[in-house]
Amino acid sequence: MSKLIIPSYLKGKVEDKKEENKGPAMDRVPKATGWRIVVLPHKGIEKTKGGLLLTDKAIEEQQLTTNVGLILNMGPDAYADKNKFPNGPWCKEGDWVVFARYAGSRVKIEDGEIRILNDDEILSTVKDPTDILTLY
Repeated sequence: MSKLIIPSYLKGKVEDKKEENKGPAMDRVPKATGWRIVVLPHKGIEKTKGGLLLTDKAIEEQQLTTNVGLILNMGPDAYADKNKFPNGPWCKEGDWVVFARYAGSRVKIEDGEIRILNDDEILSTVKDPTDILTLY
């Protein structure tokens, strides 16, 4: 495998950007723009009812197929359209929500993935994400 050679005048800039990405995970999550909502899919269970521990791969697949997530942040225009949402917002930051399986854009992050959804792709809210069964 070949090694990338970085010109000396760019070396400092690349290293500075790497240092910039350190810090709390929530500070590194993309911020929603416009009418979009950033959702962290529910990770699911790590152990079956019978007591078997699931592998990391099985847990990751469970997260990919889940339809439930935690709202991390919302864009400034989310639920602002009074014609479309006459009763106000359907949800807020910190709520667990249900969304369609293929809704939104999937973005990989260090420990899994997040979804960026439009405000009208939220189907419902739930109190406990474990109440919604996922496929595994």
